[in-house]
Amino acid sequence: MEIIRRRLMPGVHLTYIQERKFKTNLLSAQLVSPLRRETASANALLPAVLRRGTARYPDMECFSRVLDELYGARIDCTVRKKGENQCIGFVASFIDDHFIPGGEVLLEPMAELLGDLVCNPATRSGRFFPEYVKGERTNLVDQIRGQVNDKRTYAAIRLIGEMCRAEAYGVGRLGSEQEAKKLSPGRLHKRYCALLNSAQLELFYCGSAELARVEHALLAAFSALPRADVLEAVQTMPHSGAGEARYVSEEMDVTQGKLAIGFSCQSRDYPALLLFNMIYGGSATSKLFLNVREKESLCYYASSVLHRQKDIITLSSGIEVENYERAFDEIMAQLSAAQRGEIEDWEENGARSTMRHVLRTMGDSMSQLEDFYLGQAVTGTTDTVESLAADLDAVTRERMLEAAAGIRLDTVYFLRSFRGAAQKPEEKEGVL
Repeated sequence: MEIIRRRLMPGVHLTYIQERKFKTNLLSAQLVSPLRRETASANALLPAVLRRGTARYPDMECFSRVLDELYGARIDCTVRKKGENQCIGFVASFIDDHFIPGGEVLLEPMAELLGDLVCNPATRSGRFFPEYVKGERTNLVDQIRGQVNDKRTYAAIRLIGEMCRAEAYGVGRLGSEQEAKKLSPGRLHKRYCALLNSAQLELFYCGSAELARVEHALLAAFSALPRADVLEAVQTMPHSGAGEARYVSEEMDVTQGKLAIGFSCQSRDYPALLLFNMIYGGSATSKLFLNVREKESLCYYASSVLHRQKDIITLSSGIEVENYERAFDEIMAQLSAAQRGEIEDWEENGARSTMRHVLRTMGDSMSQLEDFYLGQAVTGTTDTVESLAADLDAVTRERMLEAAAGIRLDTVYFLRSFRGAAQKPEEKEGVL
């Protein structure tokens, strides 16, 4: 699979993958803006409002009719966090030209629709339609409030917020309810104009069309994009570390405690850390799963994730509140054992096999490829799926343990019930 990256105009880049095995094509347009507390909610609201209509198709009925005429094509809104950047925009999916009768083509009209959504929205007197903003603002507020309903996700968000409270990475991708409520049609349109002038635009295409045709279609579609004051994407700084570990507790009416733990990593050897994390908590053969969950029965689930851009590992687990101390101690014991090199060959082989499978199957999903290469483009990383797989294969046990030696406990977040009798985390030594 050949990956080509081209600069189409100032601040506009295209990542192109020619792949003929899919029956559909994927085309994505993402505006990249620094993640800031004061603008995150406005940025998150914009794609939904823009999706309500364009100057040519000013309402959802007209816009949906056009998509139906294009053989049921789809355009979905996206709001993502990549490092300390917020990526907002649209992802389009449409039938490949080879499967359309009569020689009709869809790439050009789909590119034109994306260009209209970004550059030519439906407006009235220089502002977005008040009814569009009001409706989508309500949806955004509901979505932000609704995060607490999934306690596992909520705990993970709260951990990042506490761990990176002084860094942009601690800002949620949707912003805050307070900021969202302040957004008026005029204020949102002002933010839109600023974003249009300053944001990098990352375009992605995967399908059978030739590169020259894709470039021509996108240049025509985004010709009206102002490019006078384009800002570079923010290069995410590694997490500085808390020094002494912080412990944060929150009480809710829950039946199952949620224990989320954050670790800082001193090493920047991503392939080595990725392999270690897979052994520790990233797979069904990990130490957390087999020991803390299966052998000791101290949690309902336990897994860990490496955040490459911030050099941190976050762990998520569901436990009985009264088992907090035992679960925490066993989680830390498994980390120490892995750092000491107490790793069986089958554990390492299982981790490597899982990583190979994940990377191999990524090529079977256009949406996963788009998400992966958007992250690469925004964070200035040049790894391809294939080169990352090769880098992982080259990691030795010694190299992995050297990288793992710098992993330190940073922040512990515990969501517990009102009725829980377990010792609160903040009562432990070194608590803030």
